[in-house]
Amino acid sequence: MHPAIRIQNLSKRYRLGTAPVGHANATEMVTRAVKSAWQKVRQLSGPAATDSDHGFWAVKDVSFEVNRGEVLGVIGRNGAGKSTLLKLLSRITEPTKGRIEVRGRLSSLIEVGAGFHPELTGRENVHLYGCILGMTRAEIASKFDRIVQFAEIGEFLDTPVKRYSSGMFVRLAFSVAAHLEPEILVVDEVLAVGDATFQKRCLDRMTELARQGRTVLFVTHNLQLVPQLCSRAVMLTRGRVEKMGDSGEVTRHYLARLLEDAQLGNLADKPRTGDGRARFVRGSLVDEGGRTVAQFVSGDDLIVRMEVESKVAIPDVALAVVLSNVYGTRIITSWTPEANYRVGLKPGLQAFECRFKNVSVRPGHMLMLQFWIAEGNEAIDSVENALAIDVLGDDRHKHLSTAREQGVVICDYSWSAVAPTTTP
Repeated sequence: MHPAIRIQNLSKRYRLGTAPVGHANATEMVTRAVKSAWQKVRQLSGPAATDSDHGFWAVKDVSFEVNRGEVLGVIGRNGAGKSTLLKLLSRITEPTKGRIEVRGRLSSLIEVGAGFHPELTGRENVHLYGCILGMTRAEIASKFDRIVQFAEIGEFLDTPVKRYSSGMFVRLAFSVAAHLEPEILVVDEVLAVGDATFQKRCLDRMTELARQGRTVLFVTHNLQLVPQLCSRAVMLTRGRVEKMGDSGEVTRHYLARLLEDAQLGNLADKPRTGDGRARFVRGSLVDEGGRTVAQFVSGDDLIVRMEVESKVAIPDVALAVVLSNVYGTRIITSWTPEANYRVGLKPGLQAFECRFKNVSVRPGHMLMLQFWIAEGNEAIDSVENALAIDVLGDDRHKHLSTAREQGVVICDYSWSAVAPTTTP
């Protein structure tokens, strides 16, 4: 049986540098067109560009197959090439080289509200988006009620979608894409926008499609979902396939790599996103005396120190530290605007501390810390897995189970017998 998707030596290269500014004259437009055509001819007839040709390979020499009826998880850090891979599969962007074979109608949901017109109502966008995805008018009409019911936007159906929240956007977009009943469904991390109830319904719908023999590619940072939903997984690192196989095995490999990298306090060479005007260069867990420690005792204050090196003065930024479990589920987020602490960066090296008070996490867990700096809505630097911290217990926790399935956060609680409210 032929696979639903076959990818062979797929690569995508982006040029680094500034885009042309201002209006081009006729001569410049013709010159660019000729250069573009010549570059395509060179790709077909000559050697490919190298990494040193002022370019960045978002995806590099990726090859794998996806069978019909298979749910494949795609995992990797930010910047690993996951979203670029899905855009190539969805024909949103063209590959620099390589080959993609897709057998069957493909529907993709990789950006919130992509394909929606902000001035049109939800009802009108269902018809518009359905047509974009290849549905006929009759097909849209026959599934319209199910689409609206699944998206839970009935009372806002005739409201322009520019007034929708991001959650409403993604509910409607996923509902249309999923009810297209494609042979292949491609879904990016956009499901993170919805609430927990809707996420579960989306996952149930993807499982249902797989049972019907459809193929699903699912990009997620929620590593707990991968073994539950996917039969196989592929892990991308810097645009290349690092590991592919059984979803549980690939997930464990990915976690091991994250923990290995997060044990080190030096952040200078860690994978990151942002414009780079300032960078986290070091992070550590410290005790009350400011000494670096490797472990944390549940119930104590958790003190995180981070060193930031800035190239320029940035007068008003927000700093954040995010505590998650090893599967990527956020537990606590601390950021300076919520604490009413104003931060301005000056050129050079500076240090900050964030103190989480009385953090009660079940002993036996491991916490992953993410650091980020932002100016308004623009990310300056974000290190996804900056540190890993073992959580220990002491005499306060001797009565507690350390089984991870008992949950992450602990608190004081008590039990008592009370009188029933009704009599038999």
